[in-house]
Amino acid sequence: MGDIRCTGFAAAGVACGIKKNGKRDLGLLACEKPAAVAGVFTRNRVKAAPVLLDLERVAAGRCRAVVVNAGNANCCTGQQGMRNARRMAACVAGELGMDETEVLVASTGVIGQQLPVARIEAAAPELARALDPCGFGRLAEAIMTTDTVPKLVWRRGEIGGKAFTIVGTAKGSGMICPDMATMLCFVCTDVDIAAADLRECLVQAVAPTLNAITVDGDTSTNDTTLVLASGLSGAAARKPEEVAVFRDLLQDLLAELARMLVRDAEGATKLIEVAVTGAADAAEARRVAYTIAHSPLVKTACFGQDANWGRIIAAAGRSGVNVDPQRMRILFDDVVLYARGGWTGAAAEAAATAVLQKPEFRLTVDLGRGAASAGVLTCDFSLDYVRINADYRS
Repeated sequence: MGDIRCTGFAAAGVACGIKKNGKRDLGLLACEKPAAVAGVFTRNRVKAAPVLLDLERVAAGRCRAVVVNAGNANCCTGQQGMRNARRMAACVAGELGMDETEVLVASTGVIGQQLPVARIEAAAPELARALDPCGFGRLAEAIMTTDTVPKLVWRRGEIGGKAFTIVGTAKGSGMICPDMATMLCFVCTDVDIAAADLRECLVQAVAPTLNAITVDGDTSTNDTTLVLASGLSGAAARKPEEVAVFRDLLQDLLAELARMLVRDAEGATKLIEVAVTGAADAAEARRVAYTIAHSPLVKTACFGQDANWGRIIAAAGRSGVNVDPQRMRILFDDVVLYARGGWTGAAAEAAATAVLQKPEFRLTVDLGRGAASAGVLTCDFSLDYVRINADYRS
């Protein structure tokens, strides 16, 4: 990860003492010039202080840096929390010689505890000195909480014969059922693109990727996805077809990050693609898909490698969609286990059980109602998911 670069950007990650384990917990992404910026955020009505601050600042469409801490969410911390978020931005702005309104902030961790902002201020000089064009790997490490591995993805594209780069990092293992973002995700690109077009690209790219995953059905108070564009590569996205090239590459990058997030979900042993086909429209397909993906009974059956199709059809039946069990089919990868109102037999069950033994597989529910479809990535529930979340604050 050490040789990943994006023209105009530098990144860093250091330890400032917020995490109890002493690992990196403070990250920084900075641009050498004001960058176009776009963001999408949680729609949870309970929003953390950094989300509220960023919602104010991202509207300007320009920023120079993003500072992020792990180990403390700075959420439900009142006016003191807002003051601490502003202090967090101000100390970084002071070290980098920029206006504090050009700095965005993000936090992740335990809700309800005041942010130890003095530790961040004390570490700010070291953080600024640590900025490195090849520092994205250290940033990816600094934003981890219960993640077991850092997530870092990069892509190269071309517009008008000129190359550009997109680099993205994300964190999140639990409390993931995003609504306009997913936990924390930071993307930078050196393409030249207007902030309004960047925003539209982000919204469109997030919908089928970061907004189509769920670990546990819980939407975080801190969900933040930011994209910064330095415009320094020489490649410009101005015409609709040029913007589309950038959007498609951004979506491809976010799709890989989404899979990495679910694959590294808390205690997960399986990556499951829930695909609903044959729906009357996309909205009802999504409704059925999420109902199945959120079902603890389905998720625990997948962990136990039990092809329990009864739990799946029951979840579809309570989704609120007018499904007809006589017209439905249930498949594990290509194995049809339920069709025409009943079980397809022991041989099919054995084949489906073999599918469930794989680390990644597709669960398809064909509703037999129309031509629309939708999908969502999810994971199983293991014993470790309970252990991690029972012990999270301790």
